Amino acid sequence: MDVSIVIPALNEAGKIGPDVETASRFLARNGFGGEVIVVDDGSADGTADEASRAAVPPPIRKSVLRQDRPSGKGAAVRRGILESRGEVVLYADSGTCIPYANALAIIQRIAAGELDMALASRRLKGTVIRRDRPLRRRIISRLFHWAAIRLAGLPRRITDSQCGFKVYSSKAARELFAGLATPGFLFELEIILKALRRGYRIEEFPVEWTCDLDTRLRPAAQARGVLKELLKVRSLTKK
Repeated sequence: MDVSIVIPALNEAGKIGPDVETASRFLARNGFGGEVIVVDDGSADGTADEASRAAVPPPIRKSVLRQDRPSGKGAAVRRGILESRGEVVLYADSGTCIPYANALAIIQRIAAGELDMALASRRLKGTVIRRDRPLRRRIISRLFHWAAIRLAGLPRRITDSQCGFKVYSSKAARELFAGLATPGFLFELEIILKALRRGYRIEEFPVEWTCDLDTRLRPAAQARGVLKELLKVRSLTKK
């Protein structure tokens, strides 16, 4: 079975090489074919060059896609997923905050046709937090989750829409991302809401998670306009 791992990256030259090597070793060690796809979202620090230098064991393939300028995380993930060829597609943030082995059982269930989409959650019973976010980021995350429920219509049973580690069947991934209209970080919410409206089978799963303190996420700066964007996402997903 072929599995595609998509890693979006913006100015991640210090991490992307180990990210690619870790992802490709996971595929090879578990008997998967497939590919690791890095989408460089207009980095200015040589991220694409470092990704290109990373070694991957055969038969795993590697692709490095470059955006001319920063277009948003959603746009980067969309491009990687639409160019993927695996039967199962896993998207993961740079930094390897979650060991790929955490997805093994989920990959097998999706391949067996039991699920269409699975979301890693940092809030489920069974999740192990090795290093948590700073208090300020935890508070902002809780406020965002509350607003996503109230303004965008996220079901309460979805505990963690924004964790950057998700697994899809190829059909679900390409169908959902082909129509993605949110280029920024709220893309995950749009995808989840559209998937629910279309009747896809979705589950969350517990993981081991280590906060990457060297993050490109700037919650306070991005908070401006988030409420407006949440309403926009809700409108998009009802069409």
